[in-house]
Formats: sequence, structure tokens, C-alpha cells
Amino acid sequence: MAIIHVIDDEVGIRELLSEILTDEGHTVRVADSAAGARELRQRERPDLALLDIWMPDTDGLSLLKEWAANGQLAMPVLMMSGHGTIDTAVEAVRIGAADFLEKPIALQKLLAAVSRVLAPRDALPAPGASFAAIGRTPALVDVKRRLAQLAASPLSVLLRGPAGAAPELFARILHASSAPWVNAGTSLADAPNDLLTQAAGGTLFVEELAMFAKGQQRGLAYIAERAERHKVRLVTFTSYPIESLADERGFDPALLARLSGVVVRLPALAEYADDIPEIAEMLLAELVKSGRSPARKFSAAALAALRGEPWRRDLESLAQAVRTAALTSLGEEIEEADVARVLADERAANATPGAGLPLDLPLREARELFERAYFAHHLAREQGSISRVAEKSGLERTHLYRKLKQLGIFAGRKEA
Repeated sequence: MAIIHVIDDEVGIRELLSEILTDEGHTVRVADSAAGARELRQRERPDLALLDIWMPDTDGLSLLKEWAANGQLAMPVLMMSGHGTIDTAVEAVRIGAADFLEKPIALQKLLAAVSRVLAPRDALPAPGASFAAIGRTPALVDVKRRLAQLAASPLSVLLRGPAGAAPELFARILHASSAPWVNAGTSLADAPNDLLTQAAGGTLFVEELAMFAKGQQRGLAYIAERAERHKVRLVTFTSYPIESLADERGFDPALLARLSGVVVRLPALAEYADDIPEIAEMLLAELVKSGRSPARKFSAAALAALRGEPWRRDLESLAQAVRTAALTSLGEEIEEADVARVLADERAANATPGAGLPLDLPLREARELFERAYFAHHLAREQGSISRVAEKSGLERTHLYRKLKQLGIFAGRKEA
């Protein structure tokens, strides 16, 4: 699970958040001031930080700016405040915060926010994984050869591929293992020079260009102009057609022209589906190696089940399925039944909106039918546990009891 830093000057808040997050399986470190937070951050990079706005020595926004400026904002940050305003929340997100939580923080809202910001990070393989040593299908072999050829030159490269392509796995083929590797993250706008310094002699990796605001584009332009001088290979990625970045996404055409001198197309996962078993084993090995999963291995039948799935959300959905199977399997070997369960959840989560719903009924009747089916499903799945159904649905227990009574669902008061 994740390493989380909790920074708050109120001892009660620190203890409560620490207890809740530890119960969820996370490793929690606490600090009561900005000074303590700096010390924690110097010792390790957490997977997430919960940072209070109002602290006695330095306020949380100033500390967030400090982290952004010195390249230490390489993790998501959830800002917390009992006196929040819209302006403060907007400023925090502008600086680089992932979200803003207003105190008192409801348990369900806290867990939902933590789960949301950690999910993409956890779904991806650990930093070192790449396609350099695996892959036999023509599509994967071809792109690997082209990237390996480019690796011998200092040229910057723009990767293009489907959303969810996990471009870092491809980008690392361009990278010399002994050189610095820096993921630009959220520091482009505030600390471009620091990123250049950190990546000197190595690779600076930048994900989805279409998501960049003007400030981040200016930081990227600063880096692109100076990359050769610092002996930095700049590797960028987009899932959008290159011409549409300027026309539809407001990307600076001059910067786009500089970045797209060398473009390499990444294949969709369907083009190298025969490599899925080997890829899944690599992803699992990296999860185990990084300590994000207990020791696990796939059975041959489980790998075959993964190979047979269409993976509509491409490589990142495969990575998410591997992680889920690794963490929810009850044995050391991940069986075909484990994969089937994970794939069923994946299909349900990505089903066509409205499929199977009573769309021709009046809204009130349709909503009641849906709610009855929804709660009956979760009560059966959680073996009647009101606590777990409340957590799944995001409702307080008293509200859930009232809702079940209204729907004519009479559940026993099973709390665990």
C-alpha cells in the first residue's frame, strides 16, 4: 500500500487520520509543523501527503509552493483546512495540489479522495519496469527497435499512442540505466530549471501534453530550449493527433513544432496481445519487488485469461487488473478464478451507460428500482455488513438504514 505523510498542528487530527489510514493498510508518518514536514520529505518521497493550510510556522500553501519550486512536489497532495474558501482551494490546485478537503473531513470523503489520487499511481508499474527485455510480437519488436536506434543519439522524442498506453514503459527503452531519470510531474510550471538540473546527462519524461495549461507550456518551452545544453533527452507523450493539440487544445504551435522533430507511434495493446502474459508477469514482479504486493505468481490458466481479454482501456487497464488480482488473491498463486473475478468487475465498471436500466419508466420509479437493485447487490456482496455497504455507497450508516427501510429492504444490523 501507500506511504502517506500527514501534516497538521492539531494532535487530534493527526491521530485520527493516522488511525484511519493505517487501518486501510497504509504506512503513515506524521508531522506537526512545516519544519517537520520538510524533514519527513527530505528522508523519503511519500505516495501522498495530507497537508493542513494553517500551521504555526509556515502555512501549507507556502510549503506547497516551496515543494513545487525545488522539485519535491513529486507526489499528490491533499490540502486540508477548517476555514477554507473557494479562492484558497483554487490557489492550492493551481500550485499543484490534487484536491482540497474542508474540515471536519467526513470519513467517506477522506477515503474516496485518498483512493482517487492513489489509484492511477498504484496501477502503474514501479519505476524501473520497461519493455526493453520483453516482447516478441512484430508490433512490439518493431517499436522497440526504432526506440533502441534512437537511444544511441541525444535526440528528443515525442511518443504518440492510445490513451492508457503507459508510455513510460516505452520511454525507458531510450534511457541509459546509469543516467538520471526524472518524471516532470507537476513541477513544469514552477521549477523548470530544477528539472533540467536534476535530469542533466539523462532523461526528462513528460506525460500527456494535451493537459498542460499555459504556465506548464512555458516551463516546457524553457526546458526544450536548454535541453541540449544540459545534455538532457526530452521524451514527451500525447494520445491526441498532433495537429489537434494546437487547434483544439490551445497548445503553443512553436513549442509543438520543437517537440515533434522525431515522432514515434506506440502500438495499441491489441497489436501485441500475444505478449500480454509476459507483460503481466513483468508488472506483477515489479509490484512484488517494490513492496506494493505480497509474493505472488500467475498460474498458466490465469495468464491465458488475461491474454483473452480485449482491454479496451489499453495497457493501464491491464496494469490495474494485475495489481487488483495481486492484492485480492487469497493464495500465493493467482488462479484463473481470481482473474475472472477481476475481469468481471472491469467489464461492469466500463459497461455501456444505461445498459439494462429501466429507461422508459418515470424517473422516480426508475430511480427506486435502481436503488433497490444497487443496495441488494452490495448487501449480498458484503454478506449483510452495513458498515461495508455504507463505505461502498458513500452514505452515513443512519442514512443508509433509512434508505433501506424506504426501499423495503430489511437488513439485520450487522456492523462488521
